[in-house]
Amino acid sequence: MRFTSRIALGFTAAALAATIAPAAAGATTTSTTTSASAASQAGWGPYFSADHQSRAQGRVSVDTQRYRHWYWKTDFVRDRVCFKDHKGDRHCKWVVKKVKKKVWEWRTREFFTVHSVLVNHKPWGRSKCAWETFRIVDKNGSASFKTFSNCGRSPRQFSFSGKDAAHIFVNVSRGDRFHSTGQNSGWKPVHHAGV
Repeated sequence: MRFTSRIALGFTAAALAATIAPAAAGATTTSTTTSASAASQAGWGPYFSADHQSRAQGRVSVDTQRYRHWYWKTDFVRDRVCFKDHKGDRHCKWVVKKVKKKVWEWRTREFFTVHSVLVNHKPWGRSKCAWETFRIVDKNGSASFKTFSNCGRSPRQFSFSGKDAAHIFVNVSRGDRFHSTGQNSGWKPVHHAGV
């Protein structure tokens, strides 16, 4: 009889925890552990400035890594609390306690490297330099930029790295030695996460 009632109480406690826990689960990042990784490469371009005097092309290498993301989860469990009253009689009641436990889930992150070859077809005159500007959009929607130029006759190679980019675009243009002045190609795709 006692054994059967304990099993029934255990099922009741599990059912209560299952209904209360999802609403009260709070998460805090504590640590990560790296697991497996997969690498891929894709070419992009060639893209030209509006006057076709600048050309950019290259490749993107992406290394995707899976890792364990650890966090604290709050659960509610039922516990039996017993006490004696002033006459010495024993009384028991069920109370709900808040318990924190450390759990993990699989997440992924991407490390990328963009390689570029920038060619200048007209290294003389007013706008004698080829320019390329990369726009890196992260998964939160904020953007950062990387800019490179080539004012010489020979092609120049550039590369940069980062992690967790949702999208990468490039704009090829003309300019002087200090900044881009026009003939923009518009934002052309270089990389999209998950593609």
